[in-house]
Amino acid sequence: MSADTTENTGPDLTQGVSLADFGDQPLLYGHVGDEPVILARMGDEITAVGARCTHYGGPLEEGLVVDETIHCPWHHACFSLRSGEALGAPAFDPLPCWQVEREGDRVFVRNKATSMPPVQQLVTATEQPKNIVIVGGGAAGFACAEMLRRRGYDGQLTILSDDADAPCDRPNLSKDYLAGTAPEEWMPLRSEDYYKDNHIDLQLDTHVQHIDTVNYQLTTREGRNIAFDRLVLATGAEPVRLPIPGQESSHVFTLRSFADSRRIIEHAHNAKTAVVLGSGFIGLEVAAALRTRGLVVHIVSLDQCPLQNVLGSELGNFIRSLHEEHGVIFHMEASLTTIEAQAVMLSNGTKLEADLVILGVGVRPRTALAESAGLHVDKGILVDEYLQTNVPGIYAVGDVARWHDTASGQALRIEHWVVAERQGQIVAENLLGARKKFQDIPFFWSVHYDLTINYAGHAQTWDSIEVDGDITARDCMLRYQKNGTTIAVAAIGRDKQVLEFAAKK
Repeated sequence: MSADTTENTGPDLTQGVSLADFGDQPLLYGHVGDEPVILARMGDEITAVGARCTHYGGPLEEGLVVDETIHCPWHHACFSLRSGEALGAPAFDPLPCWQVEREGDRVFVRNKATSMPPVQQLVTATEQPKNIVIVGGGAAGFACAEMLRRRGYDGQLTILSDDADAPCDRPNLSKDYLAGTAPEEWMPLRSEDYYKDNHIDLQLDTHVQHIDTVNYQLTTREGRNIAFDRLVLATGAEPVRLPIPGQESSHVFTLRSFADSRRIIEHAHNAKTAVVLGSGFIGLEVAAALRTRGLVVHIVSLDQCPLQNVLGSELGNFIRSLHEEHGVIFHMEASLTTIEAQAVMLSNGTKLEADLVILGVGVRPRTALAESAGLHVDKGILVDEYLQTNVPGIYAVGDVARWHDTASGQALRIEHWVVAERQGQIVAENLLGARKKFQDIPFFWSVHYDLTINYAGHAQTWDSIEVDGDITARDCMLRYQKNGTTIAVAAIGRDKQVLEFAAKK
């Protein structure tokens, strides 16, 4: 994904602009040579940073200014308008900063800043924990380690991951990578050299079997003991497997890891027909990716319409019609009873050819390690507002963590990529003494062919759904109402409105 905006539109900032050119807006988009730049007006001060989000290249001139930050309209990455630092995931790389010159009423931008402002260090070396261990190599674990080093932590830092691959761009596993439109080299969040250069001991294929909460020590499956001063559990979630005869066959897959996506792609090369069980986001995105590869795709689901319990029937049926336009065949209010070598049997008696079967019926949090260690577990690892468990010095983040959300008053466990990364970043700063509460409004995006849905908030149930705009015209905002309050929004073509909702904390 990349920005559609033509790079050299807007004024040439080397020729200068006037303050009047801002109008009543805080941002002014222009360019310096071939590089897009945005000017930001903060009171009497004007700053200049790169205009392309460092995550997927989103157009920041269409984003939202909050205090001294700019939020990307695509995936809500947050940057400092002063330093360019990527303050909030999913972006990790900073924006380039430019020197701003004032000559009377005119503003000129000609040169990049030669040095970046120093990154904030939270504590001195003597105040730091000596040894931090992170269990889990997904979004939350990586984001925690990255922020620890960025905030000046120079103690021992270890990531123990039972995955065979380094932390990767997991949302792409069911989107562009599976569809064959994103190359493998795009997938790792960082190169191997990054971990070496930043002294992060990334141990792959490492299974932690026990946590000693008295002596602060881990034991791996191989019997190694690993000590820690602080521990971050980012064990994530694992796909649900239903008791369906034949599900252990070689052509049946779940999708969670980089290796899973590779295996599906390898099998898809010689497959003609695929059956996807589940009409949630993963199931639908997998269906779209396999249709892009030319397979005949059937979706089987117990629901009446796709995403009914998440988005409601009106938007869910529109998404169904979009997939049907691309050739996907739906079998709703049905399930699989048997998986055979080249076919599946449905609960309604239908038999479908199936060279490839994907089970996409959700995930469950991986809490066994925490539970056996005596941590409080209830539909996830229970944490306080600082994401700390009932054992001091042990934190939980990402898909496995269940926290009390002050906005909704509910205990939440959210399986969203951005939430996981933001929690990892918050915990990193808390490990260094920041005492920050996790208060971000949950956000995710989902891609279906050329359609993107942005969703902010969390609506487990709702009283009504208000639709502003036209769903079929792909220009709409859905507001999920509970007790007269909007608790979540979903939108197509209304990126900034979703940003504005998410910014209300």
